[in-house]
Amino acid sequence: MRTVKQHFAITRCLSILFYLISCFIVLSLSGCAHTAEPVSQIGFYLDTVIQITLYDTDGKETCSRHIQECFTKIDEYEHLFSATIEGSDVWNINHSGGKPVTVSDDTASLLKTALYYSELSGGRVDATVLPLSCLWDFGSGKDEKIPGQEEIEDALSHVDYRTVHIDGNTVTLSDPHAAIDLGFIAKGYIGDRLKEYLLSQKVQNACINLGGNLVTINGKPDGQPYRVGIQEPFGREGEAIAVISVKDASVVSSGIYERYFNENGTLYHHLLDTKTGYPADNDIAGVTILSSSSLEADALSTACYFLGTVDGMELIESLDGVEVLFIMKDGTIYRSDGFPELS
Repeated sequence: MRTVKQHFAITRCLSILFYLISCFIVLSLSGCAHTAEPVSQIGFYLDTVIQITLYDTDGKETCSRHIQECFTKIDEYEHLFSATIEGSDVWNINHSGGKPVTVSDDTASLLKTALYYSELSGGRVDATVLPLSCLWDFGSGKDEKIPGQEEIEDALSHVDYRTVHIDGNTVTLSDPHAAIDLGFIAKGYIGDRLKEYLLSQKVQNACINLGGNLVTINGKPDGQPYRVGIQEPFGREGEAIAVISVKDASVVSSGIYERYFNENGTLYHHLLDTKTGYPADNDIAGVTILSSSSLEADALSTACYFLGTVDGMELIESLDGVEVLFIMKDGTIYRSDGFPELS
């Protein structure tokens, strides 16, 4: 069985390949760079391409400085939250052997929120899924295989968010073989922090694209909304199944077309069922969440996939200011009452 440490090394080496797969990410930004005087820069962080676009109200030099500060913040957060970067808060917890680890305020806050959504989903989304996901090499190109049942059962025995204990800034794993993965929520947290920073700098119009997790500040300078394409599952890059108009919101999606492989005519995707250890088996191809909070949208897009259309819709309808769109494998679309009109 591949160790967690070996998996981390392989994952970093394959980051470029994962970027190619992320090109099929559910959201494509259409319109952010077409208003007068946009200032846009691209960076590679979080194992994906990041694009930040501001609009020239204070001068291009000022916009560029704000964008560079955003990239600096992303790098700092990645070195706290990444499970693959040696010395990060999460890496230290996962390699602590069950001993208490002191973490930053940001990590403690994000972990608490990750545990909240783990509980909210009944453990279908689990912050300690890493021992299981390490067994599946989605998108590796060479080691894609179905793990053995014994390996899966062993990994599942260490997947339980209730083994994570937080006391202030001290985190302890009561199961020393458990391991945390904040991939289902970290980009959302980072998106919210970047938006807070830009607003503190009086930025009025901006698009932040964290590899498909989209955050907008207001609309375009001319008052028009941003046009956001929702990716056609398994379609060509940029092929939208629908387009929506948004202002001052975050749009995040999860889908089975992001990372997967086929074996003997069966598709195995990266959204793993923490009950069986295998990719979740339902009729949903993708889920899109619209919220004022990127963190909330990030967590709920994954949770609603596992909960399904009935329970997922019920959850969303119970929350204020959150909307959902389900894309089924047969192309049928279901959306909550307040989800924007599709075009």
